[in-house]
Amino acid sequence: MDTQSVANEVIKSTREKQAFSIIALIRNEYFLYLVSSAAFVLLWHWVAKEQILGKSLATPYDVVKELGRLMTIKLAGKNLFGHAWASTQRILIGFSLAAVVAIPLGLFMALNRTVNAIVKPVFDLFKPMPPIAWISIAILWFGIGEPSKVFIIVIGTFVPCLLNSYNGIRLIEPELYDVIRSLGGNRRHEILQVSFPAAFPAIFAGLQISLSIAWTCVLAAELVSARSGLGWIIVQGMKLTKPELVIGGMLIIALVAWLTTLLVSGLERVLCPWKRHIEGL
Repeated sequence: MDTQSVANEVIKSTREKQAFSIIALIRNEYFLYLVSSAAFVLLWHWVAKEQILGKSLATPYDVVKELGRLMTIKLAGKNLFGHAWASTQRILIGFSLAAVVAIPLGLFMALNRTVNAIVKPVFDLFKPMPPIAWISIAILWFGIGEPSKVFIIVIGTFVPCLLNSYNGIRLIEPELYDVIRSLGGNRRHEILQVSFPAAFPAIFAGLQISLSIAWTCVLAAELVSARSGLGWIIVQGMKLTKPELVIGGMLIIALVAWLTTLLVSGLERVLCPWKRHIEGL
C-alpha cells in the first residue's frame, strides 16, 4: 500500500491482484486502447485498398514507407526530423511569448479592477477574431519569414491563456477567502495562498488549449508561406499528388503535438500536486 501526503490530506492507494478472466481483460482500458487502434488501422487499410475514396487515401504501409524515406532524404535541405523541429521551434517560441504575457495579464485583470477596466474592452474587441484571419496582415507587417509565423502563433495562443488565467481567479469559491480572513490573513495571504494555487489548474487547462491552437496556427502559416516545417511537407504532398506524404505529415503533427501536451501535463503534476484526480470518471 502506497501512502502520499498532499497538503493536509493523506491519499492512500492500494493495488490488489485479481485473478485473470476474460471479462476483466475486455474491460481493461489498455486492452481497449489496443483493440480500437488496431480496428482503426484495419478499417483505414481496407478503405484505402478498396479505393472507396478513390486514390486520394494511402494505405498505412505506404504512409510508414514514405515516412521512412523522408528520414533518409532531404527536402529543401532538411529531413523529416529537421522539418518537425522547425515547426516545433516556432510553436515553442510563439507559445512561450504568449504565455509569459497573457498569464500575468489575466491574473492582474482578475485581481485589480483598474487593470481590468483598461484591458478588458480592448481584449473583448480582438477576442472573437480567428487567428488565421491575421495571416495576411502578418505577412504585410513581417514578410514571409519566421516573425510572421511566430506572430500568428502568439495571436492564437494569447486568448485562451489570458481567459483561463482570468477565470481561474474569478471562479474561486469566496469561502476560501473567508477561511484566510478568519485566520487573520491579509490581502497578500489571500493572493499567495488562495488565488494563485486555486487558479493553477485553470491556467494549465488554458495552456493545453493554447497548444492545440498553436499547432493549428503554425500549420496554417506554413501552408501559406514556408520553406520548412510539417505544413510545408503537406503542401508538397498536395502538389505532387502523394496522399502518403500528406497523411504522413498529419500523423507526425499529431505525434509531436501529443508529446508537447505530455510535457505540459507533467509540469502541471509537479506544480499542482494538490489537484485531485477522481477515479472511475
